[in-house]
Amino acid sequence: MQTDYSADDVAAAASLQFFAYIYVLITTFWTYDYACSLDEEWKFLLVSHWTKVKGLYIVTRYVPFLLLATNLYLTFIPNENSGECRALDNICSGLGILSAVCSESFFILRTCALWNNNKILLAAMLVIFLTFVGAAIGVSFATTAPAIYAISAIPGITGCYQSSSSLQLFIPFLLLCAFELGLLTLTLIRAIQNWRITTSRLYIVLVNHNVLYYICGLLFSVANIFTSLLLHYSYHAILHDFQFIVLAILATRMHRHLWQMKRQTHGSDALMQIPMSDMSPTEHTV
Repeated sequence: MQTDYSADDVAAAASLQFFAYIYVLITTFWTYDYACSLDEEWKFLLVSHWTKVKGLYIVTRYVPFLLLATNLYLTFIPNENSGECRALDNICSGLGILSAVCSESFFILRTCALWNNNKILLAAMLVIFLTFVGAAIGVSFATTAPAIYAISAIPGITGCYQSSSSLQLFIPFLLLCAFELGLLTLTLIRAIQNWRITTSRLYIVLVNHNVLYYICGLLFSVANIFTSLLLHYSYHAILHDFQFIVLAILATRMHRHLWQMKRQTHGSDALMQIPMSDMSPTEHTV
């Protein structure tokens, strides 16, 4: 029985253990947030009208559950099959990209609402967004397809990791960073143009939500770029899914907040026709 392990074996095992601890913390954080907002959640689901955006809300809200479940299985269930590791990692990548796409879709609509649902602007944002999504999917799966997956040489350490460095993994986060910087710029330009003439509480909350979301997204994206480039073993992906889950929580919480404000104001903020719970490029509700 082998009792001496190389420095690489010890470092890999430590990264898998650290990844497991972080994922338990992320799962606890997501569960706590869901439990705290359960009353608001079901009130929104039962009372609000069924629209495409409500469907988007449901997907955004519950895809992180699938992402967490898959990652917890990958992390804690013993597995010596590299093919299964690759398949589960690809599923996690797909769910993470889906979660990010849904969260960003809310704020594409919100930014478009700030610009009075300008169809040219919406078309430009969608083309750029879909191009970036396609590039991110291509890079993610092209990187994981040839990657070699390994398990810990130390008994009792579960999980698997990419034994070869994949520097290209920073590219999806670089694209996301660039896109959110563009949306932040559009939001700030519109806010500066209207700051003296707009007193609508809904408008102010909408702008504040957008800015907060974009800043959080930018900070996480920059952090993931550096971890992807500088860290090895399981450490390089330590913040990937945390970013997707935090952005999903922010997007759904902010959407519920706007919906609640709309119900409370009963149209008192009619100066700005901003789509709220039924938000879409062609629907105006106050």
